[in-house]
Amino acid sequence: MWYNKHMDTHQTTDWLKPATMAEETRLRDAGFRWGKKGTHTSRTIMLDELQTLLAHCQPEASPDDYATAIIENNCLGKRTVATRKLSFQRLSELYALDPQVPLFRIMRSFWYADRSGYALLALLIALARDPLLRMTAPPVLRTRSGEELARQPLIDALNRAVGSRLSESTLDKVLRNAASSWTQSGHLKGRNRKLRQRVTPTVSSTAYALWLGHLTGTRGPALFESPWAQALDASPDELMNLAMDARRLGFLDMSQSGGVVEVTFSRLLAPDERR
Repeated sequence: MWYNKHMDTHQTTDWLKPATMAEETRLRDAGFRWGKKGTHTSRTIMLDELQTLLAHCQPEASPDDYATAIIENNCLGKRTVATRKLSFQRLSELYALDPQVPLFRIMRSFWYADRSGYALLALLIALARDPLLRMTAPPVLRTRSGEELARQPLIDALNRAVGSRLSESTLDKVLRNAASSWTQSGHLKGRNRKLRQRVTPTVSSTAYALWLGHLTGTRGPALFESPWAQALDASPDELMNLAMDARRLGFLDMSQSGGVVEVTFSRLLAPDERR
């Protein structure tokens, strides 16, 4: 497993952190986020709210449209203007809610194409945009199906990432919120005792995970074993079959020859993003 190889060292704090400033700038422009702060100090991935918002808005909605839907039209059913504004802020942190941000625009195109992929699409983009949630991925994904998620590995992973910045009470909130997020995505079940369970990837969530891997520098067969692919709980062969379906639907281009696999995404991208 990629996580076992790279995440069990105390030197590693964020498995997504680029090696160069140029690469970090490129990925920030795409929508990725780094740092020692994250939405999970106060919220989960807010899957229900995201589903309600995207159902309320047109597929081509703008940032202003999303703000209007939440704050003025109160599509999320919040009691006060302050809580509506806060909900918009938190959803924007997690998902950008801006088609000028490639991470959101591509996710949104898959969202409207595949209802069954909602939970995994939301998780994948939230992992890209919330460093705190991202730090909890290795302990969760290493837990075997049917086993209880242990608290200490989560604490250790977060402490490696943020040091002593989080107070004990804030750390506890992050743990609860992260556990809830992984429950919403389907990776965990149970209320008090969180048990690991396998998720079932869809064509759209597979295509999105492969695109995230491609965007962060992975190529060829390794795309089917990247951290993003591992979040789908499927073998490379299973993901390859789903990728073939994604090719037929026009989500990606894939060719195989002599054991060499090439996956590209030119049809998803704007001309200036194809470099």
